[in-house]
Amino acid sequence: MALHFAKRITEYRLAKDLFTRGKSIILSPEAQVMKRFTQHGETTVFEHCVAVAKYSLLIAYSLEKLFRIEIDKDSLVRGALLHDYFLYDWHEKGQGRRFHGFTHPGVALKNADRDFDLNEIEKDIIVKHMFPLTPFLPSHRESFIVSLADKWCALAETFKIDVSSYIIYRVNFSIALTNGDYSIDYGETVAEA
Repeated sequence: MALHFAKRITEYRLAKDLFTRGKSIILSPEAQVMKRFTQHGETTVFEHCVAVAKYSLLIAYSLEKLFRIEIDKDSLVRGALLHDYFLYDWHEKGQGRRFHGFTHPGVALKNADRDFDLNEIEKDIIVKHMFPLTPFLPSHRESFIVSLADKWCALAETFKIDVSSYIIYRVNFSIALTNGDYSIDYGETVAEA
C-alpha cells in the first residue's frame, strides 16, 4: 500500500513542494556556496541536501497518508536543506576529515543559525541528523525523518545510484529562472506587416 501511494507522488510534485517550502534557503547566496563542496562521490553538498529534502518529503507524505501522523513539512524541508551546511571540503587534509562525521552537525548548526532564522525543529534536525553516530537522540519526528533520508541518500550517492537528478535539475532550473539567468523564447511576438 505504501509503495502504491509513493508511486502517485510525482517527481514534479516533490520538486514544486520542495522549492516552495525551501525557496528562501535555496535562492540565498549563502546556500549556493554548498555547490562548491563535494559530499559523496561526485555529488555536491547542495545536491545532497536537496536529495535529502526530497526523500524527507516523500517519507512525510507516506506517514501522513498511512498513519495520519502530522509532519511540519516547512521545518522538515528547511532543516534538510541545511543539515550539512558546514561550508568546508571535508575531503581535504586538515579540514576536519578525521572527525567530520562527529563534528559537522555542530558546525552546520552554528553556520545555519548565523545565516538563517531557524526554529527549534530545524535546529534539532541539523544537530541530530547523524544519529546514531552522534549520541544525541532526535527530539522531533522531523529529525528522525531527515536522519533516515540522509542515510539513504548517502548510500545511494556513494554507490552512484541516481536517486534525484530530476529534482536537482528542477531546483537548479527554478534558481536560474528566478535569477533571470534563463529566459524562455516564445518566438516572434510582433506581427509582421
